Amino acid sequence: MKVMLLKDVSKVGKKGEIVKVSDGYGRNYLIPRGLAIEAKEGEIKHVKKIQEVKNEVKQKRKEKNERLLKQLQDRVYKIKIKSGANGKLFGSITAKDIAKVIKETTNIDFDKRWFVEKVNIKEIGLYTLKIKLAEGVKGDIKLRVEPLE
Repeated sequence: MKVMLLKDVSKVGKKGEIVKVSDGYGRNYLIPRGLAIEAKEGEIKHVKKIQEVKNEVKQKRKEKNERLLKQLQDRVYKIKIKSGANGKLFGSITAKDIAKVIKETTNIDFDKRWFVEKVNIKEIGLYTLKIKLAEGVKGDIKLRVEPLE
């Protein structure tokens, strides 16, 4: 029996999917509890159309994020900050500080949550930071920390 799920059901599928289940499970459990309805030909076509549109939107978002990642990777971002003679910083650089610098230099609204790992830089040098955008787009950006003169 094919049913269209109205809610997420563990080990069966997600809302809106059409899945094949045993007749008893569908009639005695899913349908009476309002978790699913029996999938008819018209509903199947409708759901497929909706899924195609969702996939198209998802693909466009992924392409947009890949272009954004390319823009972010094209340059080395620089932060100048007070430091001691041994290269240690007075304070530290966090994801918020880096996001602010990226916003100022590229005019891209960079979200500090895009960093994969926690950022807490305490020394002068060149750093490669991993970022992850929506739709699974991953990459690295480069940051150069220089002493303020």
